[in-house]
Amino acid sequence: MRISQTLWLALFCVADLFCVTDAAAALPSSSDMPSLAPMLEQVTPAVVNIATYTTVQVRNPLMDDPFFRRFFNIPEEQQRYRRTQAAGSGVIVDARRGYIVTNNHVVDRADEITVTLSDGRALAAKLIGTDAQVDLAVLKVDADKLTQITFADSARLRVGDYVVAIGNPFGLDQTVTSGIVSALGRSGLGIEGYEDFIQTDASINPGNSGGALVNLRGELIGINTAILAPAGGNVGIGFAIPSNMVAAIMAQLISHGQVQRGRVGVRVQAMNAELAKAFNVNFVEGVVVVEVDKGSAAGKAGVLPGDIIVKVNDRDIKRVSDFHSQAALLMVGDHVSMTMLRDGKQRQVRFDLVAEDYQQIAGERIDSRLAGVQLENFRSENDPTTGAGILVTDISNESAAWARGLRPGDIIVAVNRKAVQGISDIAESPPNPNKELLLRVYRSGEFGYIVIP
Repeated sequence: MRISQTLWLALFCVADLFCVTDAAAALPSSSDMPSLAPMLEQVTPAVVNIATYTTVQVRNPLMDDPFFRRFFNIPEEQQRYRRTQAAGSGVIVDARRGYIVTNNHVVDRADEITVTLSDGRALAAKLIGTDAQVDLAVLKVDADKLTQITFADSARLRVGDYVVAIGNPFGLDQTVTSGIVSALGRSGLGIEGYEDFIQTDASINPGNSGGALVNLRGELIGINTAILAPAGGNVGIGFAIPSNMVAAIMAQLISHGQVQRGRVGVRVQAMNAELAKAFNVNFVEGVVVVEVDKGSAAGKAGVLPGDIIVKVNDRDIKRVSDFHSQAALLMVGDHVSMTMLRDGKQRQVRFDLVAEDYQQIAGERIDSRLAGVQLENFRSENDPTTGAGILVTDISNESAAWARGLRPGDIIVAVNRKAVQGISDIAESPPNPNKELLLRVYRSGEFGYIVIP
């Protein structure tokens, strides 16, 4: 029996139709497909858009110099201002009380902050406190029906864990990107004073700052903060502040409005093979104590130069960055346990961190650029109990500060545009070492600025 070519073509078409129908029937439904959607539906309402408005003075740098104005007999010019706007992201961490965590650089110097929720509500936000050293800030809004995010234990993160970044890059609300944890404990980047970053290849772009980095359970593991962007955009290297650090700083800001760090009082350097041989130890992990401040908590507990610190509280100390990031979480009132090696034997010391009564201090204890400068609290003549600035009592003529124009008798009244009334104002929240040090000083009845790179 022979079948015509036309009939064969019809049979093939019918067969193909049945095959396609059977294949479609075999495909899983959308509800059976693996997806992050269910988790994101629960989490994304906790990520908000933050808009800030700042009034800045339009200045002529020459006119800021009182000596220049006096020399040329130039009168005080009328001040001019302009309004600027910026945007970022934030994470609701306490729905009942309305607390939101974001980056300090998102809200820095803002005089108006507006938070927009995923449901479209725009709310005025109050700034509770900031920590420039870690780049965190806490805001508060008054609203009901908020969604909060749950904290994960960032100490349990592993390289290779899947993560999701949520934020508002380039003003594109509620954008989600995914990736993995690329590295842990990143430091030495020159981004913040204390660095212990989670590195991820989940896309982070301008506007993502302050947004959430979550695990596949939708728990907060970090606050997105920065990227390496040699070409100006995302190249797969982003950084987030670990959730454990976020939780510790947030608690301080909510309780005190500022971070009350305790001072351990030691300087350390990295361990290496040569030092290990010299100290007669057979490993190169840990940090070596090179200096102990007199009267410090560590000094009173018996820590000595040459001790090798291998653990602070429950954290193993393998690198200098480990020690500094742990120091960022040590607050006034904390109990500290430090494990060390001395003469090849393990020792453990314990001490409490207490608030320090700053009256006089060597400048290098605050910032290395103030090495050779002696500082003392300056009191108001009208009210001796009120601080009026920081007096420079002595300065080495070989110091960087002397070369930049700082002199004995100068009264420092502001550091990096923040007014200071005493040493504690900068000792407890030291300037970012990776940014220039801007001092506003009072000398012989006039104010001026001194910049120390």
